Amino acid sequence: MSAPNGLDALPIRSELRGRTPYGAPQLDVAVRLNTNENSWPLPAGLAESIAAAVGAVAGGLNRYPDRDAIALRTDLAGYLGHELTVAQLWAANGSNEILLQLLQAFGGSDRSAMGFTPSYSMHPLISLSTSTTWRDGLREADFGIDATRAARAVREHRPDVVFVTSPNNPTGTAVSLETIEAVYAEAPGMVIVDEAYAEFARPGTASALALLPGRERLVVTRTMSKAFGMAGLRLGYLAADPAVVDALQLVRLPYHLSTLTQVVARVALGYRDQLLATVASVCEQRDRIVSAAPACGLRAVPSDANFVLIGGFGNSGEAWQALLDRGVLVRDVGIPGHLRITAGTSAETDALLAALQAITETARRPARDGGESNP
Repeated sequence: MSAPNGLDALPIRSELRGRTPYGAPQLDVAVRLNTNENSWPLPAGLAESIAAAVGAVAGGLNRYPDRDAIALRTDLAGYLGHELTVAQLWAANGSNEILLQLLQAFGGSDRSAMGFTPSYSMHPLISLSTSTTWRDGLREADFGIDATRAARAVREHRPDVVFVTSPNNPTGTAVSLETIEAVYAEAPGMVIVDEAYAEFARPGTASALALLPGRERLVVTRTMSKAFGMAGLRLGYLAADPAVVDALQLVRLPYHLSTLTQVVARVALGYRDQLLATVASVCEQRDRIVSAAPACGLRAVPSDANFVLIGGFGNSGEAWQALLDRGVLVRDVGIPGHLRITAGTSAETDALLAALQAITETARRPARDGGESNP
């Protein structure tokens, strides 16, 4: 018998066998609306300011970066407000590394994590990577979270970590502070509110940052990838009780955040007014997609994010391919009959809506054999 090849030949952990890496298709097409990036161009002067700031520190790259990123955390506290201090902020290479560090500190082989699905697929995957058992607390039919049912699920499973994603990915639905409070009241361990898309929330949608005082087990995570349009920077952060930050310093890798990342993030925060000016434009395109969906025979889930979950496709895989064939890349998130579509520029929305109209008209048109085409 021949020797096994590839991963089969390696002594990897049993729970990793047969799995595939996380990732969305990276295809060279005209309209890319699949990864919730901010399609709007960066403001004038930002690139030059970044280059100048990098040039100013380049001579010192033979030295390690500020291990605790004090200046950056100070700037992040100032951005978030809510009377937060530098001791309550922590930053890492994208919010995924923040989530990893949280599970390294509060999860583990004898512990469990819970989320309310469908939600961000990295929550169970990062739990798996830290040997944390995953528990599923399902969402309602409208993709919301019922406070009473959620509290009951937490009381039943008693997870060490609870994830609440608001606005939720991939559905765009926000979670009320009352629901978060109900979950926190029942949770024996940490409650992590993932607010990656918070800046896009509709008026009146409150942030869980308001709940932090007096709740030492509550964590709110954010990112600069979405509203700031800095996905290539890889900068995520959290706000929490100072003791949570102390705990993460026990598991973070030495000098995990490079000098260049810290410097560029601080420059971007200095341009926050210009960068966040695109949020209103993104939301306008999001709402345009929501409004146009019924004319295509589709259903849009009301969204507080920079994307829209569209339902009503007879076969979401075929619809995804039909859109791609027309130069529009969206995301099939595994919810039957649904596709997630990022809100991009006005021109990208024009192309998207034209493609949606074309494929739904084709679906409604009788096929030559007398049947129905149904993407």
